[in-house]
Amino acid sequence: MRPEVLFPLYAPVTSLKGVGPRVAPLLEKLAGPIVRDVAFLAPHAIVRRTPATAANAIEGEVQTFTVHIDAYQRPRGPSQPWKVRTFDETGFLTLAFFGDVGAGMEKRHPPGSIRVVSGRVDSYGSETQIAHPDYIVTPEQAGDIPEREPIYPATAGLPPRSVRRFVLEALARTPHLPEWQDPAWLKRQNFPDWRAALGRLHAPETDKDLEPQAVHRRRLAYDELLAHQLAMAQRKADRRAEPARAIPASEVGDGVRAALPFAFTGAQARALDDIRRDLGSAERMSRLIQGDVGSGKTVVAMTAIADVAAAGGQTALMAPTEILARQHYETISGPLSDQGVSVLLLTGRDKGAARAEKLAALKSGDVKVAVGTHALFQDDIFFQRLELAVIDEQHRFGVAERQRLQAKGEAVHLLAMSATPIPRTLELTLFGDLDVSRIEEKPPGRTPVATRAVPMSRVAEVEARLRAVAAAGAQAFWICPLVAESELIDLKAAETRARELRERIGPGVGLIHGKLAAAEKDAVMADFAEGRLSVLVATTVVEVGVNVPNATIMVIEQAERFGLAQLHQLRGRVGRGSRESACVLLYDPPLSEIAQKRLDVLRRTDDGFLIAETDLELRGGGDALGLRQSGFPDYVFAEPFAHRDLILAAGDDARLIMARDPLLTSDRGKALRVLQALFDWRPGAKDAG
Repeated sequence: MRPEVLFPLYAPVTSLKGVGPRVAPLLEKLAGPIVRDVAFLAPHAIVRRTPATAANAIEGEVQTFTVHIDAYQRPRGPSQPWKVRTFDETGFLTLAFFGDVGAGMEKRHPPGSIRVVSGRVDSYGSETQIAHPDYIVTPEQAGDIPEREPIYPATAGLPPRSVRRFVLEALARTPHLPEWQDPAWLKRQNFPDWRAALGRLHAPETDKDLEPQAVHRRRLAYDELLAHQLAMAQRKADRRAEPARAIPASEVGDGVRAALPFAFTGAQARALDDIRRDLGSAERMSRLIQGDVGSGKTVVAMTAIADVAAAGGQTALMAPTEILARQHYETISGPLSDQGVSVLLLTGRDKGAARAEKLAALKSGDVKVAVGTHALFQDDIFFQRLELAVIDEQHRFGVAERQRLQAKGEAVHLLAMSATPIPRTLELTLFGDLDVSRIEEKPPGRTPVATRAVPMSRVAEVEARLRAVAAAGAQAFWICPLVAESELIDLKAAETRARELRERIGPGVGLIHGKLAAAEKDAVMADFAEGRLSVLVATTVVEVGVNVPNATIMVIEQAERFGLAQLHQLRGRVGRGSRESACVLLYDPPLSEIAQKRLDVLRRTDDGFLIAETDLELRGGGDALGLRQSGFPDYVFAEPFAHRDLILAAGDDARLIMARDPLLTSDRGKALRVLQALFDWRPGAKDAG
């Protein structure tokens, strides 16, 4: 039940004055559907208005003038503006209005009247002018023009000033709320109370007030982070409170490990120890294996799967795509079958009698391990005793999808895997409800990938190298950039590149991109994986998980457009066999300083975690690591890069709260319930990581 004190903030935006059927969709698109979302919409700039005269007007500045209206000049054509000639004692100032805005101006501001005008000054030929002034009022209304004005995001049909009006009304409806922060922490950080911080957000005085480290912004960010961390700590505690059957380490698991053609690295052995300790604890496991590309996460999971099978339980291993599911099946089915553990593959392609046979084998318990895609949690699938869910690239699935799979059994243990390197400082934000094991060592014998940066002017040399590689029977990836803002242009470029490579290399060049249907993608990937294609031109859909040991060259076109961690993920697609491999970073000179440093780091190291930390340091903001695509929380105030210290503090505070007041019954606990409802970060309220 939502606290009554928050009811005004959860009213629809249509309850705001002036938000009717036309404006409501625009405001919802910009901010969200409720009053709270509008109150939380932060300004992104501040305008300072300085008084001026026509003679000392400064181009590019926002200035305020007191002028006499002299004459109106109608537009000569539809593309011409209305012009209003004005003057003061020092000279002339032209006001320009495009469209039909100027038609009613003459009636409201007739020649001979005195007006106060404010806006950005420009020059047009010999004229000093203001196009579409922000304000044009009588001298008596001059006090309505603010000296400092916050500027809000806008959208077509909804200008910033209208947005500001709605924001200020939403702010006026925002109640004072009980204090949920620890008094000592507030004092140490010099934080204002929550309502004062929100008020200051909307009344910035200098550019520093707009920065993430402004004290009021840090306060709001910390509140949001604490709400999120507390929700994840509660979810973790709920899982742990649910008893599960203790599963001991087994001879079958040890046999699977002993039969591998290599020994576990120290990091793999530690990860397996963590998992076995969890499985044997009689509490539900919720663990993530964080490991770089090729670090050996799957074989660690396979050993745990064998332990579960030896104890009579079943495992579901779910991957985000069919090709990844097939790869996992090929990796684990042989070693597990050799130890007497039966494995089947279940995907959307399974139909009719073949599918029915597989479902029967799972329901009866004859098969202990199912590997598949989303098909694993369909309603008609039943397990005899599902005890372990292994989820690969877990950020590609929502919480609801993971829960649907776990609901196929009772107190099912969760083991998630991720090859997307996340800096330690951001780990809590993504994985606060999971225990994390890191595999930071590479198995011995992995061939280092030689990495070179080459300007686009030498693309013909790269194509010649690919022709030689293809003739020798090896394979190569050619990655083209794809970003949302220029998706159509980028797709066209990828198609053109594929056509050019076919002309130079031969017909064995395939193309894969996000616009292809899933079945088409799978078919092209299968052709490449099975050697029927020698070169695969792709957008970043091959970024994670595709394993083609025969691929020895990775060409990344316009590498300067990719994030550092993303480049590293792509490079990890080669060097997976015994042959020497290379990654060629094609770039358009001149490189910016940041782009140069990124490419230099990539040439120097293949440590994904170090690369992720470096990416964070170099970019320090925005979506440097591609984390929006990695399941990163959609924060309003918190900026994970700028507020890394607050993430750690919020995680510590959440754990302390759960230790002292797990049911949130104290005065602070009750206030924290209001906080969680305010941000909608409650266990199960939305995907909290």
